[in-house]
Amino acid sequence: MTRTFTSLDEVRAAIGEEIGPGAPLTITQDRINAFADATGDHQWIHIDAERAAAGPFGATIAHGYLTLSLIPLLGGGLINMDFGGARINYGANKVRFPTPVPVNSVLTATATVADVSESPAGAVLTVKYVITAEGAAKPACVAETLVVVTP
Repeated sequence: MTRTFTSLDEVRAAIGEEIGPGAPLTITQDRINAFADATGDHQWIHIDAERAAAGPFGATIAHGYLTLSLIPLLGGGLINMDFGGARINYGANKVRFPTPVPVNSVLTATATVADVSESPAGAVLTVKYVITAEGAAKPACVAETLVVVTP
């Protein structure tokens, strides 16, 4: 379910509205391994299936930062801004990983516009993303992101 906004006023009017969940994504071991290679984080809980099976989670788990990095993919199908110029990642106010993401988990995300403010660079949108793994009691990732929409 994509929500398309055609103006900043429409975004402001949607503050507090949860959008989604979006399309599901299965976290494969290949994706986890590729992230390990890209970041240099080869901790055994992520890449050693045999050792991880006997470890605290019973299987390999995705890196927390892998889950966070999927916000553009999982959130891209939630919000479409059909106005303004470029969208620039400005940062995050708060990021938490309440529960691990075991290999082969199916993730979905929701997005909630929390705030819209102005800066010299453009409008700053604060969007809260909640990424959940199917069947998990807690979210896999909760992140409040900041995006600048240039004029």
